[in-house]
Amino acid sequence: MTWLHRRLFDLYQGGGRHARRARYAMAVFDALVVLYFLISTALPAGAWLHAADMAIAGLLVLDLLARLIASRDRAAFAANLMTWLDVLVVASLIAPMFLSNLAFVRVVRMLRILRSYYVIRELRETSAWFRRHEEVVQSSVNLIVFVFVITALVYVIEVEDNPAISSYLDALYFTVATLTTTGFGDITMADPLGRLVSVLIMVFGVALFLRLVQTIFRPPKIRHACATCGLERHDPDAVHCKHCGATLRIPTDGDWA
Repeated sequence: MTWLHRRLFDLYQGGGRHARRARYAMAVFDALVVLYFLISTALPAGAWLHAADMAIAGLLVLDLLARLIASRDRAAFAANLMTWLDVLVVASLIAPMFLSNLAFVRVVRMLRILRSYYVIRELRETSAWFRRHEEVVQSSVNLIVFVFVITALVYVIEVEDNPAISSYLDALYFTVATLTTTGFGDITMADPLGRLVSVLIMVFGVALFLRLVQTIFRPPKIRHACATCGLERHDPDAVHCKHCGATLRIPTDGDWA
């Protein structure tokens, strides 16, 4: 193991305090990159925007190379889906320099939001607060990813044919209005494919959207199997099982705030 490999392995996979802080900093960077991608869809193309894209692409390439060097199994790293998603994101940042800025090129950048699942894995190992509220946090992340993926689909399909959808934010507005069943009607789908997507969002998307929202806002529960009846979900301060009345012995640190 070379010095560089050892240092990068400790940084990306080590359990030390500095390594964890570095990974949290990377998570913040990922969030800022996704925010930039969202804002940039509404901005006109210009030299400064291309320069920002190239700068971000350079940082993402360095991150990819560092993770490749740090990996113990480089073949598995190269075959990992997240690796290829990051490659697509980098390609989407470079492509407009050589091609017209197609809608799909911009939307591919939203794949970066999927890296949030790596942050969840990190928090599960380090944060007691996160472990107590993991279901709510995971549902929130799933909701965000779901909304942005559906928005990307709407944007790619409609941006060339629907004058009401000229940016990613327009597609996001339509998606949220449809998923929440608000249906303002100021943006509608006129073509057959767009209407089919609208039907799929209303039939499948609304049910999943409401399920995720319900998980986020319902009262918090803790997982602890009742020794008598096996019921697993209880209130954090429960003393007796609501199903069978047996006494529960839920491990606690005394702080559920």
